[in-house]
Amino acid sequence: MPPLSIPVVSAVEDLPASLKCGVVAIGNFDGVHRGHRIVIDMAVSRARSAGLPALVMTFEPHPRAFFQPGTPMFRLTPAHVKARLLERAGVDGVLQLTFDRDLAALTAEEFVSRVLVEGIEAREVVVGYDFQFGKGRAGTPASLVEMGRSSGFGVDIVSAAGNAGTIFSSSAVRARLAEGDVEGAADILGYRWFVIGEVVHGGKRGRDLGFPTANVDLGEGCGLRHGIYAVRMKAEGEWHDGVASYGRRPQFDDGAPLLETYLFDFSGDLYGKEVTVELFDFIRPEQRFESVEALVEQMRRDEADARAHLADAVRREAPGP
Repeated sequence: MPPLSIPVVSAVEDLPASLKCGVVAIGNFDGVHRGHRIVIDMAVSRARSAGLPALVMTFEPHPRAFFQPGTPMFRLTPAHVKARLLERAGVDGVLQLTFDRDLAALTAEEFVSRVLVEGIEAREVVVGYDFQFGKGRAGTPASLVEMGRSSGFGVDIVSAAGNAGTIFSSSAVRARLAEGDVEGAADILGYRWFVIGEVVHGGKRGRDLGFPTANVDLGEGCGLRHGIYAVRMKAEGEWHDGVASYGRRPQFDDGAPLLETYLFDFSGDLYGKEVTVELFDFIRPEQRFESVEALVEQMRRDEADARAHLADAVRREAPGP
């Protein structure tokens, strides 16, 4: 990936002076979905109108992962992916504040005084309606307004947003992906969900079957439904159509989940290279067949289905990130 064009730092003391005394949007922002974008867009708009920098403050690791380290978390956007989406949203910088024991121990009042006032010298803060902060999540949007009034910064609270009876939330996106509903997830995200990772070696069974794949490990926390998907992959700067299987390969080893992508009309060595895989449609669940020959026949049908899905999708919208 090309380098980011905006600063991304993990500690307040590392924040450039040019990003202080501005407007800051605060949240976990996992997925940077349409609801998050309303918060971020408001911060950017307020900053531009006042001639101030627009900063996003988020937290790494995700607080849930910090408090429940033994429970794998389905991250929609790891830190490096989130930073790229925030860059695209037009902010001037990102403070990925390290969420550790010291930060978790700060009371709401201490967070405001030490981080917002003394640290980044915020002029205005923008948060969502459900924002909570400080030890024991004692801070609320209402209390932030009061603290901002006494500390000299303004606070904007963004109301819940959604459509078709669904509030835009990271949890809703995860639920859609767990069902294989990648189109429903895209409706909430505002873009097609994608993953970025390094191509790793697999069992090379796809190559033996006539369907060589580029394999990416999505991590143990990935909650994507196991099954077959129509996808596009960006490799070496170019987008390619393909069909991908995410799952445990029940026909063979029933091992750790991998995203295995077969690219149409492509030849080349992608091992060790970084790729982006964008999910377009769910085709069918993962399953075991009576024979390898039956599996190969189904794989040919999957390829045809994926080509049809992608031909329609490409007409409807341009490729993703």
